[in-house]
Amino acid sequence: MQHITSLDNALELFKALGSDVRIDIVKLLLKNGHMSMNELAKELAITNGAITNHIKKLEACGLVSTSNDSAGHGNQKMCTLTTDKILIELEPDLLDDNVYEVNLKVGHYSNYNLYPTCGLSTNTALIGEVDDTRYFAHPDRYNADILWFTKGYIEYEIPNFIPSAHKITQMTISLELSSEAPGVNSNWPSDITFSLNGIELGTWTSPGDFGDIQGIFTPDWWPLNWNQYGLLKLLVINKKGTFIDGLKISDVNINQFIHDSANKYTLRMEIKEDAKHVGGITIFGESFGNYAQNIKVNVNYMPIDPTKQ
Repeated sequence: MQHITSLDNALELFKALGSDVRIDIVKLLLKNGHMSMNELAKELAITNGAITNHIKKLEACGLVSTSNDSAGHGNQKMCTLTTDKILIELEPDLLDDNVYEVNLKVGHYSNYNLYPTCGLSTNTALIGEVDDTRYFAHPDRYNADILWFTKGYIEYEIPNFIPSAHKITQMTISLELSSEAPGVNSNWPSDITFSLNGIELGTWTSPGDFGDIQGIFTPDWWPLNWNQYGLLKLLVINKKGTFIDGLKISDVNINQFIHDSANKYTLRMEIKEDAKHVGGITIFGESFGNYAQNIKVNVNYMPIDPTKQ
C-alpha cells in the first residue's frame, strides 16, 4: 500500500496514472499478477519501445517493479504491481507535533504464545526446525526477517522516547502481513487482532497466504511453495479512533494512551482461538516479501498544555 500524506509528493503518481495506456497496464497486472514486457505490448497492441517508456513511468512512482526472467528468451523482463492500495490523506499534517521513528526487526519480539504451523528464518537460513515453537526462543531469532504461526499471539515493545510534560498525539504502524496456510493459499482468510498496552484496537481479516509468484525481495533459496509476500498494512491510532488503510476499525483513540507516556508501548498481534477465521499470520521483514521494510512505527507527540489539564 502507498500512503500519501502530501499532494506535492504524489505528483509523479498522479502523472503516471494520467494515461489510459498506463491505467490498462495496471488493470492487466491486477488481473494476471505479473506479465512480461512482450506480453503487455502484445495485449495492448503497442510497440516494445512504447511499453518500456510506460513501465519506466510506473516504476518511477513506485507502482510497478521489474525483474529479469532468466528462464525466458529475448525481452523477458517481468512486471509486477508493488502495491494493492493507495491511501491519500488530505488533512493537514500535525505541524506542531514532534515525531520519532522506530524500526523493529521481525525477530525483535518481546513475548509470544503461539502454535504450529510455525517457524522463523533469517534471510540466509531457517532458524531451527519448522513447526517447533521452542526455536522462537533461539538466540538467532533476533536476526529473523520472517515468522509465521497458526494461532496465538506475538508482542513487540515500542520504546517510549517522549520527553516529560509531553503527550502522544498519534501512532502509525506499517508492516507487511499475510495469513499462514499449510503451504500457500491465496484464499485463506485470517482474523488478525491488534492490541496496544492491553487495549484491543480492532481486527483486520487477511485474505490469504500468497505464493502465486515469488516475493520481490524473498531470497531465491526460499521454497516456492512457502509464504512469498504479504500486503502492506497501515495501522493508525489518532484522536478520531483506530484505522487500517484509512478505514475505521474501532473507536479506540490515542487519548486512551496519553497517561502511558512514562511506560513502553506493547503491540500485540493475535489470532484468537475463537476467531471466525483462524488462518494464522505471517510477518515479513525487509528481506522477504514485496516491501523492503521492517515494522515501522512513527509516534507523534506534543507538549501538554497546562491550561487544559
